[in-house]
Amino acid sequence: MMKKKLNRYLIAGCIITGIIVLWILVGHFYTPYPPTKMSSAKLQAPSAAHLFGTDKFGRDIFSRVMQGSGTTLMIAALTILIGAGVGTVVGAVTGYFGGIVDEVLMRLNDALTAFPSILLALVIISILGPGKYNVIIALGIVFVPSYARMMRTAFAAQRDVNYIISARLMGASNLRILLIHMLPNTLHVLLPALTIGFNNAVLAEASMSFLGIGVTPPDVSMGYMLSEAQGMFRSAPWYALSVGGVIALLVFGVSLIGEGLQIMNKEVD
Repeated sequence: MMKKKLNRYLIAGCIITGIIVLWILVGHFYTPYPPTKMSSAKLQAPSAAHLFGTDKFGRDIFSRVMQGSGTTLMIAALTILIGAGVGTVVGAVTGYFGGIVDEVLMRLNDALTAFPSILLALVIISILGPGKYNVIIALGIVFVPSYARMMRTAFAAQRDVNYIISARLMGASNLRILLIHMLPNTLHVLLPALTIGFNNAVLAEASMSFLGIGVTPPDVSMGYMLSEAQGMFRSAPWYALSVGGVIALLVFGVSLIGEGLQIMNKEVD
């Protein structure tokens, strides 16, 4: 029964996420209309010519969503790469070595955790300025503490197990022990957390761009388009619904993958 659940979650999640990612990749090379091209076809409802309708400038919403979702996906992926990458390194070092290294790095980690995540991101953005790369840096820094603490626990739990002690006695270097022996055995903790972090990054980017402190023109993101759609909800509700629907589907698909990974971990345990 557990195996059937695992297959359903992972297959459904991979299909939904895969379709959206493929659609985004296609949009990187081709869109039905130039995303920024204005026309006289303003505020047209969804039709065969414009699948998601048009906005108040006559721009094709389907093409803009293809472009904007690509920007949001890139920001979320790079955010997790920074947050999880740096957090895993910090967690591995502190969890394995302990002592003064653990005390210093964890106190710095606690200092970052003391600030509310969004507030910390706003402070960083106010210093760096808006823009997609600054959003990536800000959110990446915000995500480091949670991954650092989680991976510290995972590495510390393995520090004194028999196979690690045997590796030390055989003369394996600390780097080899961390990368070859310990890291693969922490992936069951890291992988589900990556899916949660990815979804949080998507929603955080959308929130910041919606407030006008994230991605700015000429770049387009889902949050920025939601901000545009807010003023047209009565005249063109299809704009907000299409953008929000794509965000919801992406988050839902990745959530299903994460759920499937967690079920797989329980099955292995």
